[in-house]
Amino acid sequence: MCDMDLDAVTKHSALHAKPNGLILQYGTAGFRMKAEHLDHVMFRMGLLAALRSKQTKSTIGVMVTASHNPEEDNGVKLVDPLGEMLAPSWEEHATCLANAEEEDMQSVLMDISEKAAVDLQQDAFVVIGRDTRPSSQKLSQSVIDGVTVLGGQFHDYGLLTTPQLHYMVYCRNTNGQYGKATIEGYYQKLSKAFVELTKQAFCTGDEDRSLKVDCANGIGALKLREMEHYFSQELSVQLFNDGTKGKLNHLCGADFVKSHQKPPQGMEMKSNERCCSFDGDADRIVYYYHDADGHFHLIDGDKIATLISSFLKELLLEIGESLNIGVVQTAYANGSSTRYLKEVMKVPVYCTKTGVKHLHHKAQEFDIGVYFEANGHGTVLFSKAAEKKIRELAKELEDKKRKAAEMLENVIDLFNQAAGDAISDMLVIEAILALKGLTVQQWDALYTDLPNRQLKVKVADRQLISTTDAERQAVTPPGLQEAINDLVKKYKLSRAFVRPSGTEDIVRVYAEADSQESADSLAYEVSVAVFQLAGGVGESPKPGL
Repeated sequence: MCDMDLDAVTKHSALHAKPNGLILQYGTAGFRMKAEHLDHVMFRMGLLAALRSKQTKSTIGVMVTASHNPEEDNGVKLVDPLGEMLAPSWEEHATCLANAEEEDMQSVLMDISEKAAVDLQQDAFVVIGRDTRPSSQKLSQSVIDGVTVLGGQFHDYGLLTTPQLHYMVYCRNTNGQYGKATIEGYYQKLSKAFVELTKQAFCTGDEDRSLKVDCANGIGALKLREMEHYFSQELSVQLFNDGTKGKLNHLCGADFVKSHQKPPQGMEMKSNERCCSFDGDADRIVYYYHDADGHFHLIDGDKIATLISSFLKELLLEIGESLNIGVVQTAYANGSSTRYLKEVMKVPVYCTKTGVKHLHHKAQEFDIGVYFEANGHGTVLFSKAAEKKIRELAKELEDKKRKAAEMLENVIDLFNQAAGDAISDMLVIEAILALKGLTVQQWDALYTDLPNRQLKVKVADRQLISTTDAERQAVTPPGLQEAINDLVKKYKLSRAFVRPSGTEDIVRVYAEADSQESADSLAYEVSVAVFQLAGGVGESPKPGL
């Protein structure tokens, strides 16, 4: 059975030795931590990627990035054959392998191979990408060491956005049918679809299509700069925080703008100019602008999902095709967005647990599934049957209907297989705004967000809290949900929920209501209930924090 050179694995593993007592968990975004602690993890994920490649007889991707985390962190995530996130059973193998002590490495590798029925004679091929962090190149080399010690072949793409690596994996496993597995192939595919989609828009004479982009001092700046000449006649992009000075994700980027509700440093904004921010590995995007009075307006993932799903619904009506479209949200989605989609747009909305893998999985149940977390991480998924149908209709239909089908076809080509791609999201948004003649203020005015507040409560043991109904209802401890229900009744247009953090002993509290004062007050009262009923530690929550 043993076709692994286990002695070679042991020898190489000693060069990437694991610090004693370090325990890691493969989360939604793989492993993330301070870069200096990751060498052994990278080597082992190279081993795991080679095994996964042998098992699936496909190319597997390894991305070296810590996304929106600070520059001194790094991380790694594996990409499965169709450009999707690693299968849950292999997340368990990843955790097991990352935590194995040096003397147990051989037995853990053999155990994974047996459990997953890996044919060790099979060839392995792994593609690798990395972001711009100072630590990424060296950590990529550790991945390569892991792949090659198991006899795997590899292609190192070097600097890529995370979604571009997903694209490369999918292209290689569909023999080029999806696109060319090169960076030019990616640029050409997306740009061609964008230019085609916006053709109709520029008959209107509105030539002022410019956008300011905050690239978080990350990889998005390099790639957008390489790509912009492909679409510069349709859209002019001005890049800020492009990595020439300033640290990755420091006081800039999508996560900063979303959590601080203010523009990034280094961005000059005139009133009513369209601006957007990527995160460090360019898989999230949020939009924003200053109004004439200088007030900051954030346009988050909820409003992005609303704009895109409304547009798709209109095109489906135009072609008279009854493909089912669904929008997937989490409990954090603003209640106004849910109401607008259901009541105004008549688009069905579904709620899942927090975490992009839950949203992605649910979105796969529809002909067209749209999901965006409020933080701007999201995409549109077209089922194979829906894609086939739309491409057929684009050839068969007459005039106006054919145009609508062709537009849907271009949207399909703009969304790659990744769970979120800031560049493709940006191009789709820009195309829709141009086609509908919408200004950034008009888009923002589709509905008004309900005021909301998020708080954290420290507890002795977060596992005391369990939830159901996509985390919107607390099951334990006893009495907590009843207390929340009673508090919610006191405020207009209100709701609140609590959920345990996935990584630390805190409980997250979310509340919304008809005014900021009410939302703040409700969040505080719910925090007190959590503190009292779920074993709060330290100081009791205070109002106004």
